[in-house]
Amino acid sequence: MTASVRSPLLVEGLHKSFGELEVLRGIDFEVAEHEVVCLIGASGSGKSTLLRCINLIEPIDAGRIVVEGEEITAAGVDVDRIRRRIGIVYQAFNLFPHMSVLANVTLAPRQVLRQSRAEAERQAAMLLERFGLGDKRLDFPDRLSGGQQQRVAIVRALAMQPDLLLLDEVTSALDPELIAEVLNVIRELAADGMTMVIATHEMGFARDIANRIVFLDEGRILEEGPPERIFREPREPRTREFLQRIIEAGRL
Repeated sequence: MTASVRSPLLVEGLHKSFGELEVLRGIDFEVAEHEVVCLIGASGSGKSTLLRCINLIEPIDAGRIVVEGEEITAAGVDVDRIRRRIGIVYQAFNLFPHMSVLANVTLAPRQVLRQSRAEAERQAAMLLERFGLGDKRLDFPDRLSGGQQQRVAIVRALAMQPDLLLLDEVTSALDPELIAEVLNVIRELAADGMTMVIATHEMGFARDIANRIVFLDEGRILEEGPPERIFREPREPRTREFLQRIIEAGRL
């Protein structure tokens, strides 16, 4: 694959191990502008580690990662500068409990982007209002439901104006009745053209929102393609086995 300035993300030959455990075994994939790619696969298949490598939280052992034409894994790259362009949201909300919602959302724009307090708060208020949290801006995280906290975490990532948004199992820590409100936020972002890579166990959601499904198995991309083909006519026996288990569990 050849990196393109128009390609928000290119991953080539990515390997990552933790001690003797090889978690990623040669990952190659590209994400186009405005594309939504959903990573699926069993727990331990490497989805979360892949996202953490893309955001440079985990150093890679081999291969390269290119964001908008720049190799971010090259020697001497300013990691902090790169992270400003790549937002990431985890299954744990990671909000600062001693800070209000507004303070949580405006902290990074003020400290990293050097926005004024007025500008950061104006942008935060718009985002919070857009995602149904306008009346919660002065509340502290412990006053919010899990779904509201996860929406605040997404807003916090968006406040940094990222070019690429990574979402790592953002509904897995939520009660079932709270999942829909978070998924609706992600649907709205997709409709607005946000480029996203989403690791998820929500197969119905992945089928509805993704432009492309990437199935990981034991640290490798075993199969990828449009949702209608992956879910209806998977080519690999392991993909069929995985999806059959999902169906039997009532999750698709």
